[in-house]
Amino acid sequence: MKASVYHLQINVRDAAVSVPFYRALLEFFEYRVVMDAPDLLGMSNGTTDFWIVATPPERAATGPHRKNPGLNHVAFRVGARADVDRFHDEFLKPRAIAVLYGGPHDYPEYRPGYYATFFEDPDRLKLEVVHIP
Repeated sequence: MKASVYHLQINVRDAAVSVPFYRALLEFFEYRVVMDAPDLLGMSNGTTDFWIVATPPERAATGPHRKNPGLNHVAFRVGARADVDRFHDEFLKPRAIAVLYGGPHDYPEYRPGYYATFFEDPDRLKLEVVHIP
């Protein structure tokens, strides 16, 4: 049986900070809003949905970390190497979002032509934009 990712739910500590971050990020990748409420944002590109949900205060003490059990990171695959650079220049730089590992560059240890940039969301969940030829 073949399957693909239908949706991801990301629980966030501060919806007032994370919802605008994810709205801007996902709109950059041409996702559209399917649900918008004070503590919830749903966006879709027609294939994969993202649900950004406020974490109840009693559960918000710990946040994600890529070295802990659970989700390590989310990667957005783009169609061209130049798209990684464009994302870096047009999304990350204007928002002063720090990049990890020195910014966009090749990762031949992953596979030939792998070109990516890594950064974190407001809760420090690692995110990636990658081109693989």
